[in-house]
Formats: sequence, C-alpha cells, structure tokens
Amino acid sequence: MNRPLLFLDVDGPLNPYAAKPERRPDGYTTLRVPRNDAHQDDGGLSSRRRPLRVWLNPEHGRILLQLGFELCWATTWMDDANRWIAPVLGLPKLPFVGFGDALLQERPDGVHWKTGTLVDYAGGRPFAWVDDEQSELDQSYVTTHHQGPGLLHHVNPRFGLRESDFHTLADFAQSLETSRTTG
Repeated sequence: MNRPLLFLDVDGPLNPYAAKPERRPDGYTTLRVPRNDAHQDDGGLSSRRRPLRVWLNPEHGRILLQLGFELCWATTWMDDANRWIAPVLGLPKLPFVGFGDALLQERPDGVHWKTGTLVDYAGGRPFAWVDDEQSELDQSYVTTHHQGPGLLHHVNPRFGLRESDFHTLADFAQSLETSRTTG
C-alpha cells in the first residue's frame, strides 16, 4: 500500500523567514538564491535585485525521510525546490504540485489557494500538509472534500519545523499504519 503524502511548503516550515533577520537560527545554514527577475530603476537602467536569503537546517531532510511519508513539494518554489532546497537538505528530487491558475489567487470563500489543488492531487490518499498559512477554513474544506485522512499542520514561520512538529507528523503516519493493520 502507498505511504501517505507529506506536502511540504518551503517558506515558513523549512525556511523560517520570519525569524530575527540579524540572527540565523541555530543549526541552520544560509543559502543565497539569485533572483532572475531583473527590473528597471527610475533612470531606465536594468538592475538585479539582491539574492533571496533562505535559511535551511540540513538535518531536516534526514528526519523527513524517516517519517514514513512520500514527500511532495507544495510550494511556490515548485520544481525550483529540487534545484535549490533539496540538495541542502539531502533530499532526492521530489514530485511537486503544479498549482496552475490557482497559484496565488485569493478565493472568495477564504480557503487558501493551495488547498483545493492539494486535495485534488491527493485523490483520496491520506496526507499531511505543513505550511504557515492554513486556517480553520482549510481544515473544513479538507474534511468536506477529501475522502481520506488529512492533517493540516501549521508551522510558525519564526521558528520553522521543530522537534514537536516532527513528532506530530510521525504520530499521524503511525496512526494511519495502525488503522491499516487493525482495520
């Protein structure tokens, strides 16, 4: 039987972007990702913006691989997460969710723009989703529209994934395994 999916957002859970900007969190390394979007200044000269600063904890990849999930990127980084994020974390190339027209589009019902696409991608398969932007509306949507178990786990973007978050994910995966063997 297939392992449950673990949808991974980058900014917030893996990159604690809201941490104090002058102090990299313990255990994290700094990655500078070039921005390809040149822009014109007021004088009409083309200039490049400063690289994006990303903090990553290389230990997180090993831990994620041991949780019992099939990992999948669920981030605006999409396949770029395989280029920039996965190597630092020691992760293999992972599948990613392509959000298509839903990308960054605010919904009138208040449900996060990722939620419907993730439910569709899961196709009834159990999943956990780590992100820093979910709400009760997203949980209600998953409960109503998803046929299998779904854990929406909020991660504080000031701290990123912590030991307690990994325990929550491992417990969820274990509960699915237990229900499979006893059911």
